[in-house]
Amino acid sequence: MNLITHVLIGVYIQILCFIFFAFPFNFLLTLLIAFLSHFIVDAFSKITYHTPEPHWDDKFWLSWNIIVRVSGYIAIILFFPYYLGMLFANLPDIWDWVIVRRIQKRRNINGEIDYHHNNFFHRIVDKIREKTLFWLPNWIYEKKAVIPEILIDIALIIGIIFLMI
Repeated sequence: MNLITHVLIGVYIQILCFIFFAFPFNFLLTLLIAFLSHFIVDAFSKITYHTPEPHWDDKFWLSWNIIVRVSGYIAIILFFPYYLGMLFANLPDIWDWVIVRRIQKRRNINGEIDYHHNNFFHRIVDKIREKTLFWLPNWIYEKKAVIPEILIDIALIIGIIFLMI
């Protein structure tokens, strides 16, 4: 899934943890549940438009990626008080995309990245998906698959609004 979905999940989890648990459990459970949520949410990415490689020449792909990134950044600003949930819900992506891939790319002479390397958190996501969600359709290249992620994000926004009231 994309940045916006992980951000909203992190916000939702932190709000719930701070409603139902007292200090220090509210902090600890926010960190743990938000981090684990990443693996569950990404396991469902198979039903969303989420190509593993960039398609810079495709206007739809480019537009979608701009929308989800900009909306993710806007959500980070709007929900900044929930930074713990947002940070830990995105930590596997920060580790895999920002840290490990850059290091591995510099180490490889040909510039190719081995995505099955042991240091990638997303290997765990792949295992979860293969063992539990094998029955889901694979729509990662289907443009219509933006709809499931939009619906998930709308549901999360509505849930956050209700929790904040």
